[in-house]
Amino acid sequence: MNALLNQVFAGLATGGIYASVALALVMIYQATHTVNFAQGEMAMFSTYIAWVLVDAGLPYWWAFFLTVAIAFVLGVLIERIIMRPMEQGPVLSVVVVFVGLMVIFNSLAAWIFTSTIKVFPSPFPKEPIRIGTQSFSSHELGAVGVTLLVLTLVYAFFRYTPLGLAMRAAAENPVSSRLVGIRVGWTLALGWGLASAIGAIAGMMVAPTVYLDPNMMSGILIYAFAGALVGGIDSPGGAVVGGFLVGVLENLLGAYVIGNELKLSVALVLIIGVLVVRPSGLFGKVHIHRV
Repeated sequence: MNALLNQVFAGLATGGIYASVALALVMIYQATHTVNFAQGEMAMFSTYIAWVLVDAGLPYWWAFFLTVAIAFVLGVLIERIIMRPMEQGPVLSVVVVFVGLMVIFNSLAAWIFTSTIKVFPSPFPKEPIRIGTQSFSSHELGAVGVTLLVLTLVYAFFRYTPLGLAMRAAAENPVSSRLVGIRVGWTLALGWGLASAIGAIAGMMVAPTVYLDPNMMSGILIYAFAGALVGGIDSPGGAVVGGFLVGVLENLLGAYVIGNELKLSVALVLIIGVLVVRPSGLFGKVHIHRV
């Protein structure tokens, strides 16, 4: 029983990371109606920036918040400079741009920081935390706490602030939003910045566990994509739930059914299964087309 609880909690910890990246994917999907395949590489590159700041002697949390700010600006610049001219372009062109960004960020990270695996520090104590008879990794507990805090703040921002409501409206119906005076272009750019910042937080939370290298987010992006599809690719709340579900399911199946070597296949099976059985996911909108 103790081992099962540990596996569930470890799944929630990794699921929180998947939920963060899945939320970022959904935010950009709502604006472009395509999946940002560069989301993981953007998070990885931001994590390298945090590593440079910490290595230069900056306290961890100062480096953390500075990296989040840099990632936000990077997301805004990508939307303004690269994605904005593609606004009226075909979907295939946007997909090619996303794939190109993925390759560029990966290559830049390897060129600037080298491909040598680096140890990324954790801000949490090394000693495990005991709750009753259970012993939990302090980093896993801290990562879950940070993830839940970020998700709560994002929910409150979109639910209760005028800017958040404007961003939701712009993503949902750009034409009507322009008619009521919303600056759709800049709200979408802010959405890109927010998605980039959330991805950076996910990268900094996962790096102490998987170590830092240019390919560290590749598998995580697949799990996050699976979570977004399970919850609903057009539902931010569903993507969060889906990310946690995928994390727990991956951990339990890896520990008790298929082994760690085939854990990635869980995400791939989920992606195929959802697309075949219920493309809208658990909480996504079902689109009906009349013929």
